[in-house]
Amino acid sequence: MSELLVMNELSAADFADLQDAARRLESRNFAVVLASKVGIPIEALLHMLPKKAQAQIGTAVEKSLQQCLRVALQVGKTSTTSARSKMTHNAMTAVTGAVGGFFGLAGLAVELPVTTTIMLHSIAAIARSQGEDLSDPASALACMEVLALSPEGVRGTPADGAYYATRAALAQTIREAATHITRRGLAGEGGPAVLSFLAKIAARFGVEVSDKVAAELVPVIGAVGGLGLNVLFSHHFQSLAEGHFTVRRLERVYGAEVVKRAYEAARPRK
Repeated sequence: MSELLVMNELSAADFADLQDAARRLESRNFAVVLASKVGIPIEALLHMLPKKAQAQIGTAVEKSLQQCLRVALQVGKTSTTSARSKMTHNAMTAVTGAVGGFFGLAGLAVELPVTTTIMLHSIAAIARSQGEDLSDPASALACMEVLALSPEGVRGTPADGAYYATRAALAQTIREAATHITRRGLAGEGGPAVLSFLAKIAARFGVEVSDKVAAELVPVIGAVGGLGLNVLFSHHFQSLAEGHFTVRRLERVYGAEVVKRAYEAARPRK
């Protein structure tokens, strides 16, 4: 469908918003940004990770996502958006990044849950700014979904059209988890449907965490580099959240199918 025909379905302003969202969701590859900052290809960084690292990263990611789930479900019980700005959230993650960079892999179990929790609060604020009702478990889980939305959330998969492909892959497990939480409340966070949802998020989010940890372990990076890398990490997911919740806002206005067609015309081509 041509861009002109699509723009007849959306207002000019909304199509421009969708173009910006598509740019954020399809073009932002954290591994590439990271490699450009560190000056070393991400594959080389990953080869530097000690053998025990992946098990430690997996444990830290699991702990982080469980904590983020509780935050996502609790934030819907409040009617106000956090007064903290994205800049404040980034500053807070910078501090945790400096700690993580100083202690290296040993500090990951402490640093990552704090960093991701701060990021989740920022993502929730972005969601609310786009009209999301976070008292709805599906909307709360959409905040968690952001952590899986990188263009190459699973390394080696094609980046083109990655956003809708990822949403499609997660759609059923999100519905099942949201239904379970609606019925059981916070007591349902350990249910099979919720654990399945967390496992799918972890598989994608863990890739980004591995990249970040590998960069932090480079001797010349250290605590100072960890500070900067965490700002990049936080900004990356904030940008994805801006794109994700813009798309969801437009879907509520025009319908999912109309927006999906428009997104295809709006997304950047390589």
